[in-house]
Amino acid sequence: MSMSSVLEKIPTRIFNTSEEASVFVANEIATLIRRRQKEKKHCVLGLATGSTPTRVYEELVRMHRKGLSFKNVITFNLDEYYPMSPDSLQSYVRFMKEHLFDHIDVPSRNINIPDGTLPKDKVASFCKAYEKKIDDLGGIDIQILGIGRTGHIGFNEPGSSERSVTRMITLDQVTRMDAASDFFGEENVPKKALTMGVGTILKSKRTIMMAWGEGKAPIVQKAVEGPITDQVPSTYLQKHSDAFVILDDAASSHLTKVRTPWLLESVEWDNTLIRKAVVWLCQTVQKPILKLTNHDYMEHGMGDIVTELGSAYNVNIRVFNELQHTITGWPGGKPKSDDTNRPERAKPFPKRVIIFSPHPDDDVISMGGTFIRLADQGHKVHVAYQTSGNIAVFDDDAVRFADFVRDFNVAFGLNKSDGEKFYKKILTSIKEKKPGQVDSPEVMRIKGLIRRGEAKAGCRYTGIPDSQAHFLDMPFYETGKVKKKPLSEKDIQIIVDLIEEIKPHQIYAAGDLSDPHGTHRVCLAAIYEALRRLKKKPWMKDCYVWLYRGAWQEWDIDQIEMAVPLSPDELMRKRRAVFKHQSQKDSAVFPGNDKREFWVRAEDRNHATAEAYNELGLAEYEAMEAFVRYHF
Repeated sequence: MSMSSVLEKIPTRIFNTSEEASVFVANEIATLIRRRQKEKKHCVLGLATGSTPTRVYEELVRMHRKGLSFKNVITFNLDEYYPMSPDSLQSYVRFMKEHLFDHIDVPSRNINIPDGTLPKDKVASFCKAYEKKIDDLGGIDIQILGIGRTGHIGFNEPGSSERSVTRMITLDQVTRMDAASDFFGEENVPKKALTMGVGTILKSKRTIMMAWGEGKAPIVQKAVEGPITDQVPSTYLQKHSDAFVILDDAASSHLTKVRTPWLLESVEWDNTLIRKAVVWLCQTVQKPILKLTNHDYMEHGMGDIVTELGSAYNVNIRVFNELQHTITGWPGGKPKSDDTNRPERAKPFPKRVIIFSPHPDDDVISMGGTFIRLADQGHKVHVAYQTSGNIAVFDDDAVRFADFVRDFNVAFGLNKSDGEKFYKKILTSIKEKKPGQVDSPEVMRIKGLIRRGEAKAGCRYTGIPDSQAHFLDMPFYETGKVKKKPLSEKDIQIIVDLIEEIKPHQIYAAGDLSDPHGTHRVCLAAIYEALRRLKKKPWMKDCYVWLYRGAWQEWDIDQIEMAVPLSPDELMRKRRAVFKHQSQKDSAVFPGNDKREFWVRAEDRNHATAEAYNELGLAEYEAMEAFVRYHF
């Protein structure tokens, strides 16, 4: 038995992407359904909601269209907010219909979801009946699960007993904060929910827990490798005889076998792993690279590297030089210079550049300093804002701009009555809107224009004209809700057309998968597909793609392939570019789980990257923006 299997107290399988992982889970479910059909038996599925299982459901719907029947399937959902109307935007009844039930042939009588409309005095008896129905059917065959940041499964918050059954619970503050974007504000999130218990989940014949993205990596590590504790309810799955954890690469990054595999068993040392190990060793022993000794390597399971390369000094200087070569003040390449050890080519100069920005502020928040450098150094920079970002504008701002239109008409002798009518229409629409309700088309348009104007102001400040700012308004986003439509052919073609029009030498794209709302993921998927379709074009052979990360998380030092240092003055210029996005200043509609303003997060992250380089013994800078190259 390997050390990794000892540390992993739940069997774990890692896939390159969440899409591949989701298809695997869907196939597991489909295989069981078909087997039970041959046996002429029903199949009982425990289902989850949230962003994690949506791709699983999409694949099951695809399988149904290819002939998979769900007529023998009985479903039980994990949970529901309380109180909650089934037709509410945030209802899990609505979620399941939109993502699965309305697209397959499962009989409606076979669908079971906790009832968020019950009077309080009826809840206990309903929960008891829910448990009995599961038991009478012989239990759940496969229970699929996500995992929350608190380690909860279902809505079993920290403190839940392993014997807990279906019941009403009070939601943890962190859980309510994470749900705030779905409800357009934390104040609108219900304080309670109905959930299957940990004990109910553990009675399932098989459980499959899924997690995607870097943001889930720390809690996944605790669930899989940590001690069993009621403070991390997912650790109870370690007691299940047939539990399974399915992860994408990003969500697995804190597991020992991924983060420090050399501590578990012999490994094949390549350049990537050596660099990763040396950076980890420096951070562990708190020494710069060039001060590491043979003893340091031997004491931390890395003696093989020293044996292979001859001495600690040889290893140190090799990794030091590799990291040194990632640093450049010329992100577009330095003209008339030796580019042998530079991350970017000297030629051609100037370069045509596309910066893809999922929302209208990701460009300056995530890579504003690099953006400014590219413009200052003479490159032709285009920015492509992939979505309108309209749902992230407060109602007050929409009213303020409608009021401006009214006063503008009066001030310039334009049609006064039209301005007055428009203002009253907007004001009435917003006043009559219920919490979480979709804005009217007019209000959505105003909010989109607010963000468009801010983006153009940011571009002007960084030194590029309006003509080089492209507003793509990808259709998948335009729902007025946090829940978006699936990526469509039209979305992808928009990206293809822009790339073909500009024929860039550089593309920058948001490569972070920690965005809790999923928009970055979809935008990146569209870019990847566009690149796949265009890669045989002759001009694409001369195009480098650089991935940046946003307000949520930075690349690890060992991953970084280009680090652009920023001086104090440049960092201030970046901050002012971010400030052009006034609707996101002070308080954003969707701040995620971090209460800091976006510009503060970005600066703190840039400072931390520079400090990490400094601690490794490299040059000390004020701040750094980091990039990883995508090889398409």
